[in-house]
Amino acid sequence: MPDFKTIDDLDVNGKRVLVRADLNVPVRDGVVTDTTRIDRSAETIKDLMDKGACVVVMSHFGRPKGQRVPEMSLRPIVEPLSKALGGVPVAFADDCIGPGAETLVNGLAPGDVALLENVRFHAGEEKNDPDLARQLAELGDIYVNDAFSSAHRAHASTEYLAQLLPSAAGRLMQAELEALGKALENPTRPVAAIVGGAKVSTKLDLLSNMVAKVDMLIIGGGMANTFLFAQGIEIGSSLCEKDMADTARAVLEKAKAEGCEIVLPVDAVVAGEFKEGAANETVDIKAVPADKMILDVGSASARMVVDKLAGCKTLVWNGPMGAFEIKPFDAATNMVAQEAAKLTTEGKLLTVAGGGDTVSALSNAGVGDKFSYVSTAGGAFLEWLEGKTLPGVAALRD
Repeated sequence: MPDFKTIDDLDVNGKRVLVRADLNVPVRDGVVTDTTRIDRSAETIKDLMDKGACVVVMSHFGRPKGQRVPEMSLRPIVEPLSKALGGVPVAFADDCIGPGAETLVNGLAPGDVALLENVRFHAGEEKNDPDLARQLAELGDIYVNDAFSSAHRAHASTEYLAQLLPSAAGRLMQAELEALGKALENPTRPVAAIVGGAKVSTKLDLLSNMVAKVDMLIIGGGMANTFLFAQGIEIGSSLCEKDMADTARAVLEKAKAEGCEIVLPVDAVVAGEFKEGAANETVDIKAVPADKMILDVGSASARMVVDKLAGCKTLVWNGPMGAFEIKPFDAATNMVAQEAAKLTTEGKLLTVAGGGDTVSALSNAGVGDKFSYVSTAGGAFLEWLEGKTLPGVAALRD
């Protein structure tokens, strides 16, 4: 049983349900260019409509800093949201509080949907202002948070509002929390984590938390260079945070104390320049030429990771193994991702991945839809991996 309420625990028939979604989608010239977040939010809204709720959707959009910025209006979201809901009309309120919003919301019949204007047009949103939260609460009888991607921020519409109304997690929030719980809180062992990306400095808390939670930490990407350098291995002209060497050694020590195996590359793909199709070669990790840079882990390293995954039951993935944006330096990431997807399909491995680069890398490998769960939450996913309490989630649990 989850330690938070879901839509199934609520009687929403005839009630006004405030749904906090994340509809912060890319818009160009007033047209939404990627509807993924809208489509993902639709399940919760449809569910509530089917149960007879009057659904009132709210979201932030961009960073208007408490001002009305016309280009950051949620109005362009109305049409794609209606489409995602199967053509149901979506009413729009040009503010998220006040008489106009109240009139619109109170005129809704069961099964109707309204979208409120950008909550960040009010400075009180990012200040977690009780007064703004109370004005939002007047528009609903029940609160449903479906915006895991905003759950790491204590804002009026994500944290304070949950304290004022009966609250529950939406389907997207529920799926995210259940997937993350299975991956790190109550995992089937052995658990492996792949952590890649450019810098150790941005993932220091994550690495420290991970070595205490997983059985094996596989380090790739630019950050692997820093760990190799910390062990006295020459890495040529590769990206490296030399000032983080002591920190890398401390992570290695902590891993040893926690019984967590650290897996670093044994070979590397090196090139003289960072560009598509650059002349490259695969060398032993201890033979990187002084004038070359590491742009991917080598095939022996990728095979080693694949072999290790065969003995694991759970995998958490954040960050690519190499410079996957440029061919052929996506080879190792693709090989490992495809193998993880195969093990997932065979029911042998639970795979949870997240972070912007990771989502792109899995998509590039053609397996974005073959992992057990892929989080699009970005910052919230990272903070959860770091072991931090997410205010929006804590509010639902309280």
